[in-house]
Amino acid sequence: MSTHSNHPFHLVDYSPWPLTGALGAMITVSGLIKWFHQFNINLFMIGMLITMLTMIQWWRDVTREGTFQGLHTFTVTMGLRWGMILFITSEVFFFISFFWGFFHSSLAPTIELGAMWPPLGITPFNPLQIPLLNTLILLTSGITVTWAHHSLMENNYNQALQGLFFTVTLGIYFSILQAFEYLESPFTIADTVYGSSFFMATGFHGIHVIIGTTFLFVCLLRHYLNHFSSIHHFGFEAAAWYWHFVDVVWLFLYISIYWWGS
Repeated sequence: MSTHSNHPFHLVDYSPWPLTGALGAMITVSGLIKWFHQFNINLFMIGMLITMLTMIQWWRDVTREGTFQGLHTFTVTMGLRWGMILFITSEVFFFISFFWGFFHSSLAPTIELGAMWPPLGITPFNPLQIPLLNTLILLTSGITVTWAHHSLMENNYNQALQGLFFTVTLGIYFSILQAFEYLESPFTIADTVYGSSFFMATGFHGIHVIIGTTFLFVCLLRHYLNHFSSIHHFGFEAAAWYWHFVDVVWLFLYISIYWWGS
């Protein structure tokens, strides 16, 4: 049987990972419900383990198809690009909903909030402390990921490796500082609509930072293993696009919730 194809598309092989991924997601959500109601985290941890193992093995397969088997042709890569663009667009609208809710409550505070913003009894964070430092960290990480991208396009292996390393380090540093800020918070997610808006918006952004850091760490490992070339590195480009999106969302969060909202 010939393996030659007369088209530029990638017809994927049969894979168990969509099934195991769906099972992992279902078990994780079921585990969350059990955790919230029965204070038992075991099922949630099993679901997370299944999901993580699925991600690792699925990414391994995609890496093998695109890097070693040469199945990611120009046409396939263009499809991946449009897929990433549409995914980031959907993420933009996801965060728009949080900003909409925040401004709906803050621009015209109801009588239940004391007709004031922040509501009575809420002590907001000082925007010139940890939030400003985190802003500088993310802006710096945007510079380092761009440095890595340009180094990769110029076939400068060492500088691309250094740029990616610094970006991942800054992403981890950001997450540590945000965790510290949450631990020191004088209010909770249950404290009026301010607490709900603050923790939903910044919390989901924090999850996106962790995902983006993981994305870039995988790219760091792949670059170390010489998976990328100056003309074939869309996996890294997708990670860089996602990281710039995370940067821009944080700027809006900092200006609207931390600075103006306080």
